[in-house]
Amino acid sequence: MILVLYGTTEARELISLLSAGGYPVLATALTAYGGTMAGMGGVVEVLPAPESVADLAGQMKQRGIAMVVDATHPFPGPLSEMARKACNNLQVPYVRYQREETTLPDDPLIHPVDSWNEAVHAAARLGDTIFLTTGSNNLELFVRSPVMKGKRLVVRVLPDHRIIKKCQDLGFLPRDIVALQGPFSTRFNRAIFQAYKADVIVTRDSGRTTDTKIKAALALKLPVVIIKRTPPAENNMVYTYEQVLRLVQRYLG
Repeated sequence: MILVLYGTTEARELISLLSAGGYPVLATALTAYGGTMAGMGGVVEVLPAPESVADLAGQMKQRGIAMVVDATHPFPGPLSEMARKACNNLQVPYVRYQREETTLPDDPLIHPVDSWNEAVHAAARLGDTIFLTTGSNNLELFVRSPVMKGKRLVVRVLPDHRIIKKCQDLGFLPRDIVALQGPFSTRFNRAIFQAYKADVIVTRDSGRTTDTKIKAALALKLPVVIIKRTPPAENNMVYTYEQVLRLVQRYLG
């Protein structure tokens, strides 16, 4: 039995590939929305979102999980950390699927940064209407920073009621919450950036989905602050579906 950690479009595609290969697949995600999407990929069961390492390890033991494939967002969150620890405790193979990093164009409008705090300061320096395409994590760093005084923050997030509530609790006005499910084309991104009169775009290096944001911003001559990834710590890091399947075959036959 394989457990897939859901968090990207690729996760659903991996579930389909593994199921087609004859492997029984379970999935889990931290949000109800992610769980619903995971359930559309052909899994045997969607497990409840784990609350701790012990909770996840217990679910894995109960269902006889023999391998974990982590296909969450390229910026690892709490689910990835819980899974790594649970797999280590249970001596279960852990494989991390990662999108390739974005190849950034050589353009003065591109501003790579190494941290969220750097992104906050760079964005504040570059414009007054700041369009955040970084998801719901770390929004408070932008909202609460003194350098954001007088700035307009627009955020694009998943259309999940809990995420929207988080944005509202942080003080975002309804007009500044763009609740949409991607992926988005370059043309669509360009239209959204224009509609909100963005001065600067903030994004993370999420791999292929980042390209359309960058292309749209550069077409509009908008600066882009891009938060780079931290170097991966995992040994079993893979970048293609074929590599995932080879590791599954190696461990499970």
